[in-house]
Amino acid sequence: MTERELIEGCRSNNRLAQKQLYERFAAKMFGVCRRYVKTVENTEEVLMMAFCKVFKKIDTFSGNGSFEGWIRRIMVNESLMFLRKKYRFSEHADVTEIPVKTVEVNIEDELAAQDILNLLEQLPIGYRTVFNLFVIEGYKHREIAEQLGISINTSKSQLILAKKKLRKLIKRMGHPSSG
Repeated sequence: MTERELIEGCRSNNRLAQKQLYERFAAKMFGVCRRYVKTVENTEEVLMMAFCKVFKKIDTFSGNGSFEGWIRRIMVNESLMFLRKKYRFSEHADVTEIPVKTVEVNIEDELAAQDILNLLEQLPIGYRTVFNLFVIEGYKHREIAEQLGISINTSKSQLILAKKKLRKLIKRMGHPSSG
């Protein structure tokens, strides 16, 4: 089935179309959710809830833009809802207290995808969530603050602290460009 046929099938509650849509996107979307949610079991739960939302809200997909991007946004939002229920994001660190290095490590070019996932799993939940939203999803600090119910400065400080911790973890792994 083409993407358009899958969408139309899902809009008609066609179970075969829903199954094929799930099979086409599940592995990639599992990876999206996994960046936010720590355990495989919780990731699977979030993935299922998000796909239920995809099927329920498929009529709201206008056809403008990427269908995969639309699904991805639902996955990220569902992951954030799960995290909001489970964790508090109100820890505050003042950005002015944290020294900012001008040297940026481009870990995406340095490490394999699994290495990056392993590093992200070692970050505290707040750091990991803000890092994912800012660096990978492209959200602005204002949007992150609104999504997580934190201040913009907290979002900025969480990102700075995440990068600092990632540098240390990369250095520990023996990557020469992590200093």
